[in-house]
Amino acid sequence: MAKDMTLLWFSGSPPCWRVMIALEEKQLQGYNQKMLSFEKGDHKSQEVLDINPRGQLPAFKHGKNIINESYAACLYLESQFRSQGTKLTPEGASELALMYQRMFEGTTFMDKLVYTIFYEWKVPEGERHDSAVKRHREALTDELKLWEGYLEKLGPGSYLAGKNFSLADVIVFPCVAYVFRYGLSEKKYPRLAEYYGLLKERPSVKTSWPTTWLEGPPAQDKLKDL
Repeated sequence: MAKDMTLLWFSGSPPCWRVMIALEEKQLQGYNQKMLSFEKGDHKSQEVLDINPRGQLPAFKHGKNIINESYAACLYLESQFRSQGTKLTPEGASELALMYQRMFEGTTFMDKLVYTIFYEWKVPEGERHDSAVKRHREALTDELKLWEGYLEKLGPGSYLAGKNFSLADVIVFPCVAYVFRYGLSEKKYPRLAEYYGLLKERPSVKTSWPTTWLEGPPAQDKLKDL
């Protein structure tokens, strides 16, 4: 099964990382995979465009089925391999509802994260404003407080949808890892820090941990004051 799968990916990309975690959780090791370089523009190569005409990663293919959007790829893997590996969707309606809610809130988390950490990269120099930087940092602060509150309500040792690891964690954890890599205070956000510590020791996360994070220098401390 895994031999019929191909994944082209960037190291440290939350969308790519999600798919890799899902593949590990579903025990689909041995798939064809290739790490590409964003700096070299590999995502615009014909190799990628043949799978993803948008020239974005991940580019994921299972047999003749192409699923490039990371949310869709994770949902597809759970649907096609439901009885294999970790069951990533809860049985109970309340936990299932919470899982979907947190999953799709992850898009907002990701947007606010990107515009805070990568503002200088996304916005041309002549269009940058200190007021926008301040606004993005405030928006991310509010977002982080929301997630801190969610975990506080669920109690110690909880995952995002309750007592069981689920697709919500597959989707959102890479964003949580990013904020701590960029210096978020564990003292200010103790529940998020506890959650981060819990998941970073999970085998699927350890196996798929970004290669560039292991080999490269530490990230900046852009978020230390949030």
